[in-house]
Amino acid sequence: MKTTKKLMLIALMAPFALGSASALASGEKTPPPPGPGPKGFDQMCHGGFERGMFKELGLSDAQKTQLKEMREKGREAMKDEMEKNFATHREEMKAFQAQEQKLVLADNFDQAAANALAKQMAEKQAERRVEMMSKRHDMLSVLTAEQKQKYAQLMQDRQQSCEQKMADHMKHKRKMATDQE
Repeated sequence: MKTTKKLMLIALMAPFALGSASALASGEKTPPPPGPGPKGFDQMCHGGFERGMFKELGLSDAQKTQLKEMREKGREAMKDEMEKNFATHREEMKAFQAQEQKLVLADNFDQAAANALAKQMAEKQAERRVEMMSKRHDMLSVLTAEQKQKYAQLMQDRQQSCEQKMADHMKHKRKMATDQE
């Protein structure tokens, strides 16, 4: 149940993350997000993955302008979407949660109903994920071939860094748990 809620929340928050990434591409100064250090685990590996990356790509003024316009249009579209569909999304999530609760509290577990509900939830999440990928594609289409290559390399480097930080984090948690015993 917690994983499903997290996935739904991630799907709903993805447009915000894209807006943040393009905001940084505009070159405007924004305060760093909270977390441990300028490139801490929380910032770089949870939602702030692309943060500041566009600054490392050497964008032209025209590209910065395009990304800024995309960000502003995206912000307006998101605002309109939230105003129009917030209640609908909220009711949909409540319905999913009620169905899930009904399934887990039932005397007998209905595997078929659980599978059907999980498929419905996955389809909604997939729709939001595809929308997010489309927006990211639009943003990255502004880049030159060389910038795209550099972007891909930066993403790969950051992914490896996050994996290492996660491994270190888990090692620390295991050590702390062992020390408490």
